[in-house]
Amino acid sequence: MALDQETFALLKDTVRRFVDEQLIPAEAAVAESDAIDPAILAQMRELGLYGLSIPEAWGGLGLSMAEEVEIVMELCRASPAFRSAVGTNIGIGSQAIVLAGTEAQRARYLPRLASGDLVASFALTEPDAGSDAASLRTRAARRDDGSWVLNGTKRYITNAPEAGLFTVMARTSDTPGAGGISCFLVERGAPGLSLGPFDRKMGQRGAHTCDVMFEDCVVPADAIVGAEGQGFRIAMRVLDKGRLHIAAVCVGAATRLIELGVAYAGERRQFGRPIAEFQLVQALLADSYAETYAARSMVLDAARKRDAGETVTIEASACKMFASEMVGRVADRAVQIHGGAGYMSEYAVERFFRDVRLFRLYEGTTQIQQLIIARELLGKKT
Repeated sequence: MALDQETFALLKDTVRRFVDEQLIPAEAAVAESDAIDPAILAQMRELGLYGLSIPEAWGGLGLSMAEEVEIVMELCRASPAFRSAVGTNIGIGSQAIVLAGTEAQRARYLPRLASGDLVASFALTEPDAGSDAASLRTRAARRDDGSWVLNGTKRYITNAPEAGLFTVMARTSDTPGAGGISCFLVERGAPGLSLGPFDRKMGQRGAHTCDVMFEDCVVPADAIVGAEGQGFRIAMRVLDKGRLHIAAVCVGAATRLIELGVAYAGERRQFGRPIAEFQLVQALLADSYAETYAARSMVLDAARKRDAGETVTIEASACKMFASEMVGRVADRAVQIHGGAGYMSEYAVERFFRDVRLFRLYEGTTQIQQLIIARELLGKKT
């Protein structure tokens, strides 16, 4: 349920001040250490950022989709690592439980996810199953006592090093494609679950990913989410929401990049005057603003449609495709405005340029979004 207008405005203002006063000043330290100060994470828990989308009945703020994307746009004016710390709890790590979990599963996990005492991960991607998620090979076999045994490897799993709960997609039958996939909740201490080393990434330091391995990993009978064979459908419903969330992340990052470009253009002087007076620099800023405004409008429109109960598969893919491509262009222009300084690591635009490249890849690549949009337009079912 949406917050009343006054309460939401207060939350949004609080997040903006937190970003300006706490997160942005901490960005360089996060980039250097590849870690977020625990004191900052504690403040994020106190603000309720881990539970933005979790219903109030389970300890979250219960924001509508439109409210969630507005808060995310504010939060993501800071380094994406901060959003990543809470992102799986807000989205793909919790929403399978919200959408399809039993009352017992919701009571067991959602309050701890909302408070940030428990971090969740969403384990879908595999070494040989990325864009073609329906081809995943991780298997779950039912034992005589009703429990399940999981075997397989998941790759590039966000927040896996910190996670206490994994939402895992595994094949439970030989039915080809999506029909044989089920969804499981696996706790960190489950026997047979192990983690690989941190992935060494191009950017997004402070946001950790790694492999998650299951070797005869035993989970109880009640670890399955929804009906057997419904896992892929649950995953796709979760990803519709997640794509709107990531599109909002891109808008927030683009907003920050424009702020950085404007500030630098006003300070940097060439030929006896600030480069902000040069029309070609102004054009770079104008193009970035127009594209960011377009993406913001798309995301808010799609979010409101989802809140109204509409199916937004095509809109979510369009938002994710446009916004993730857009922020890449905005980052490139911000580096260009900075000139040689934009290539130096002490400037935030250099870090953002690397950080935002990931947005065109996860939650479905740009090319996958194009296929989804075309499929929906042409009325084809898969």
